[in-house]
Amino acid sequence: MKNDLNFRHLYYFWVVAKEGGITRAAERLGLAVQTVSSQLTLLEQSLGKTMFSQQGRRLVLTEAGRVAMNYADQIFLLGLQMQEAVNEADSGRIRLAVGISDSLPKLSAYRMLEEAMKIEKKVRLVCYEDNFEALLADLALHKLDVVLTDREVQPGSALKVFSHQLFESEMLVVGAPELVARYRQDFPDNLNGAPFLLPTRNNALRGKIDEWFVQSSVKPDVVGEFEDNALLNTFGRRGLGLFFAPAALAGEIAEQFGAHQVGAVPGVREQFYVISNERKIKHPAVEAILAAAAQKAMPDAA
Repeated sequence: MKNDLNFRHLYYFWVVAKEGGITRAAERLGLAVQTVSSQLTLLEQSLGKTMFSQQGRRLVLTEAGRVAMNYADQIFLLGLQMQEAVNEADSGRIRLAVGISDSLPKLSAYRMLEEAMKIEKKVRLVCYEDNFEALLADLALHKLDVVLTDREVQPGSALKVFSHQLFESEMLVVGAPELVARYRQDFPDNLNGAPFLLPTRNNALRGKIDEWFVQSSVKPDVVGEFEDNALLNTFGRRGLGLFFAPAALAGEIAEQFGAHQVGAVPGVREQFYVISNERKIKHPAVEAILAAAAQKAMPDAA
């Protein structure tokens, strides 16, 4: 095996592994299939190892390929981070790319990011919203610096990401003033047939809400289900139904959405997590958020 490693060959290998095949990698790179294939062969000759095995129409990493891929991930993703840092150098700000789960209350996302905005260096936030699985994939690929969500990563996940609980809060049933006047008295016994706006069943909170309805012998009239929490809150502001909100954000919800407490639901609690990945060079804004999580700096409203 030669001592010198051709990083262009390694980069082509990395793209082939990411794309799952030479043809797709060639399309991404804007090169001929033969060019990518020949460069991959040269890398294998240089390392003295076969990087892929053929399974049907797909290329699958060999054990040597998996080892090489772990290093290639660190090399090229660190390179992307370097490029971003260099681009930001003259602006006096550091870029913080945040993935926000579409089920997460936006007021909660703001609260969770407050610590990042307090650091000495100026921060330029770039926020993306998507579903939980898509955000985790982008985090693992270092397209994001951190993910804010309402659920933790399940044990045994193949992704090299880590969950940190930032805070939790009991939930309130809230609504527009006319609904509050109608349903506050004798809560929760008078909620049978009450109009409710609920998160969809893929939301981590929905199962807890359904269980509370059963335990309280409440049969709600579900007039709407939403994946997007912001849209749910907008409908709630219009008085189309009662909805659930974290007690920790009661003041902000009353101010922004005109929704007030109908009753407390101490048996239903929502957790808020920040999910990070492995980084060779620490991001100061992410470290500030993680420090807050470690110190339980976020308040528990219970």
